[in-house]
This record gives sequence, C-alpha cells and structure tokens, in this order.
Amino acid sequence: MITINFTPFQNLETERLLLRRVVNNDLKEVITLRSNPETMKYIPRPLVKTDQDDLDHIAMINDKIEANEGINWAITLKDNPQLIGIIGHYRMKPEHHRSEIGYMILPEFNGKGIVTEAIKAVIKYGFETMKLHSIEAVIDPENLASAKVLEKNGFVKEAHLKENEFFDGRYLDSVIYSLLNK
Repeated sequence: MITINFTPFQNLETERLLLRRVVNNDLKEVITLRSNPETMKYIPRPLVKTDQDDLDHIAMINDKIEANEGINWAITLKDNPQLIGIIGHYRMKPEHHRSEIGYMILPEFNGKGIVTEAIKAVIKYGFETMKLHSIEAVIDPENLASAKVLEKNGFVKEAHLKENEFFDGRYLDSVIYSLLNK
C-alpha cells in the first residue's frame, strides 16, 4: 500500500493555470458551479440550495486533504485568482495504488482546453507525487465532451456499466476510463 501525505498542500502550475487550494472565499463560485443545472447535468448529485451546503462542501474537501483521503484544487487562470472550476483525486484506493479523478468547470470556460490542461497537471501529480499506478474517471456516457478530454489525456474506455446508479428517480449508466502509469 502506498502512503499519501497532502501536507503541505502543493499548488500546481501549467502554462495558463494555477491550481490552488479551495477556500471559503471561493463560496460564490462554488455555488455558481454546484447550483447550475448545466454544470451539474452529468453529475448525479442534487443541486445545492444554500450557502451552508457549499460551505460544508468546501469543508469536506479540506477535511479530506487533512486526512490524506483525497485532494482537490481550485482551477484558476494565472492572471486571475477567481475559481473557475474544481479538479482532484478522490475515491482513493491506496491499497491498489489507484484513485479516481473528477472535475467540473463553469460553462463559460468550456471548449478552451482548460480542463485538458488541468488534467495533465493532476495526472502528473498523481503518478509522480502520489506514486499511483492507475487513475480512473467515471463519467455519464452522454458526456461526450468529458470523454473527449479524457481520451486527449491518454485515458482508455474500460467499461460501460448499465443502470449501475440510481439518482433522481431513475437508473443511470456509467462509463469508466482509465490511465496506467507507464
């Protein structure tokens, strides 16, 4: 089993992006992300309704970092500290040297290569710092943009699970993508 320690928290930089810790000052943007039906379209979680819901979400992100159970970053542009998305490793399986990544971005930043760029940094962190053997992503099969981003980053579709999740009164399919550390 690998030992993971996220302290001290490490910011990640790319050509255009700074990935930094999510903080309470990001509340307005987190609410915008998690209360938007367009942003949450492919994420089987209820839309947030209150500031407290999102403060609890930010606290949960930071509690997982402190407990070395997962790590998320705020996606920001280098010239603007405002959160435009969230990305990170969660559902970690240290005994298997594996984690799942997840990400979301404000709709006005779709199609600009930002998620692709952020994923590259998070993959590098996962393989080099966390010493993972593999990284997976679980997406809605209708989320073609996410599938394209994952494939651009070398992920391979491994499975299509039929009606494996129940949310909002209906059964949903999931597609699993995976990337091995070569």
